[in-house]
Amino acid sequence: MSNYYDKNLSADKLKKVYEVAPPRTKQYLQAEIDFVLNNIKSSDTILELGCGYGRVLKPLAQKAQTVFGIDSSPANIDSAKEYLSEFDNIQLSVMDAAELSFKKSSFDKIICIQNGISALHVEPQILISESLRVVKRNGQILFSSYSDKFWEDRLEWFRIKSKYQLLGEIDWDKTNNGKIICKDGFSAQTYSKADFRELMLKFKLSYSIEEVDNSSVFCTIENK
Repeated sequence: MSNYYDKNLSADKLKKVYEVAPPRTKQYLQAEIDFVLNNIKSSDTILELGCGYGRVLKPLAQKAQTVFGIDSSPANIDSAKEYLSEFDNIQLSVMDAAELSFKKSSFDKIICIQNGISALHVEPQILISESLRVVKRNGQILFSSYSDKFWEDRLEWFRIKSKYQLLGEIDWDKTNNGKIICKDGFSAQTYSKADFRELMLKFKLSYSIEEVDNSSVFCTIENK
């Protein structure tokens, strides 16, 4: 499953995922971007983990000084280079979020949204440890997952993706309690506020958790 997106859902197919999203889902996607933008400065150097074709990088690049995007899919990075060709403050690399090749304390902010903490299929402890290594002191790391209030809307979006054959058929016997399983091997879970708190306790980090738009749960880590 670790390379599901690389093999089955990258580049043009990934773009289609967002094109077919229903209005409530598009509202959720924009609310996440707005939350991130409200937390960055024009002088910031930003890293996005799992940047896909550059959907989030574009608005970030319009505000931050420098933006880096990494993705494990070469097809996504090629697509992002085309999608973001007008920007000269974006750097893109094929890279595993579990083994970042950046130097210690390289970034002011690290972004991993739209349930990336699950979608990247990297052990959360490793993802957080690597992010802490490359974020600057007093920098921030922003993770997001889905609010349980968004469950029915999330299911509707997945039904649509399945209908367009962007994902396999949903396995309704196994899909419940925030976890979605498809018969082609796709799986995605949800990190609740309690799940994020449990993770943060393991690291003894300074953090805040808040719900946004009744659709996202954001965990913001402060690297004190």
